[in-house]
Amino acid sequence: MRLALMQAQSGVLDVAGNLELIDRAAAQASEAGADLLLTPELFPVGYAPRRLRKELDPEALPGIRASLEELARIHGIALLYSLPEVAEGEWHITATLVDASGARRAHYVKVHLFGAAEQEVFTPGSAPPVVADFGGLRLGVAICYDIEFPETARAAALLGAHALLVPTAMSTGYEKVQRRLIPTRALESQLYVAYANHCGSEDGLELAGLSVIADPFGEVVAQGGAGAELLFADLDPSATEAARGDVPYLNDRRPELYREWNL
Repeated sequence: MRLALMQAQSGVLDVAGNLELIDRAAAQASEAGADLLLTPELFPVGYAPRRLRKELDPEALPGIRASLEELARIHGIALLYSLPEVAEGEWHITATLVDASGARRAHYVKVHLFGAAEQEVFTPGSAPPVVADFGGLRLGVAICYDIEFPETARAAALLGAHALLVPTAMSTGYEKVQRRLIPTRALESQLYVAYANHCGSEDGLELAGLSVIADPFGEVVAQGGAGAELLFADLDPSATEAARGDVPYLNDRRPELYREWNL
């Protein structure tokens, strides 16, 4: 399966402009033969948690989702997008995978919320990374800060994921995550990790870019810079099987001991 990863600058609450950027990326990705386009965290509405809670009308969200599903159909490409979700008065950060027909294939609620703004605005989820069959692979979905906890990637791997797709909004100052941690997560759980970040400035927050795709051996197969760009990688499930056959981390785990250790 060919994955395209979008890195771009979103406009806070500029939904029309943000959808236009996704439209262009989807067209380019589809023309390049990609099967799926991964977009950054909360990209259609911009990353500014407090402003979103204050200014975004929750009744607009179904229409935004419908527009994204239509883009998938128009360009004949699957799409993973991230939006707020409001349920029973609680706001969540979510990621949704739709196929090239616009049909929903997976939906995930962010578990680990980073910083005061996210924690004030959103309620965390509690379910493990969702894993869905797509394009001959099992794809896992997590969001941003989730991947900084090794349990997230390991849970996806134990659920059979060949790849973990991670929309993110990572600011400058934390570039070690893209440069060191993502390849490590891929290596230790022996799956692809694709990490799609914003770039530029959004509501005064400087976003770092440096989106990255690492393979199951921990090798970086695509790396973004500081500006807008589209990355590509071919995801091969046999690479996951080869890595797990080489060093059987998953089979050699001893969870009964870890429980005794209170981990």
